[in-house]
Amino acid sequence: MPGPAPVRFPAAAGSRAALLVLADGRFPAGGHAHSGGAEAAVKAGRIHDARTLEEFCRGRLHTAGLTAAALAAAAAAGLDPLGLDAAADARTPAPALRAAARRLGRQLLRAARATWPSPELDALAAARPRGAHQPVVLGLAARAAGLGPLDAALAAAHETVSGSTTAAVRLLGLDPFDATAAQARLAPELDHVATRAAEAALRALSEGPDALPAPSAPLLDIMAEQHAAWPVRLFAS
Repeated sequence: MPGPAPVRFPAAAGSRAALLVLADGRFPAGGHAHSGGAEAAVKAGRIHDARTLEEFCRGRLHTAGLTAAALAAAAAAGLDPLGLDAAADARTPAPALRAAARRLGRQLLRAARATWPSPELDALAAARPRGAHQPVVLGLAARAAGLGPLDAALAAAHETVSGSTTAAVRLLGLDPFDATAAQARLAPELDHVATRAAEAALRALSEGPDALPAPSAPLLDIMAEQHAAWPVRLFAS
């Protein structure tokens, strides 16, 4: 018997090269100041070499990464960004992580409005002057750049892994070749997570934001609150 028909995502209207701009770590969105929990994990001894970095990034990808990718994909698909921002709040129980997500969202929104002017980005900036959650802004920026839900999901999933990888190199002095190889080994899982996220976003078009995944990562939440209380730290989160 023939297998199920493949899911077809909406075609991107703009240049796919825009995805490279959006996912570039040098894009001025403020991500360089955040470790995605890696700084706290290094201090706790959970990350101490390339192998444990890969394990940490894998866990982050399948929890916080899937959530962020789905929110970004839903925003790129055209769901109400304010409703998605509320959904992001509900999926982010740690106050420190909510604050970090909004700071990052505010910075990304500034960069995106300058790069891809859009009435939708302007409206979000007016409605959330203190910043919307970063994945929601990322998805709306992708939409403004003419990219689709899968593109937005890929950018969000990539950022989930790359931010922690870069931070761990700085924190531990890891060989950047080993760290990059660890990140590259996660590529098939990153593709899988992005596809799951984009499929959920398409369901959410008819079912609403409750159709989006909400995997939990309690240890990341706990470490984020501990990290926020440190008097001295290298990264903001």
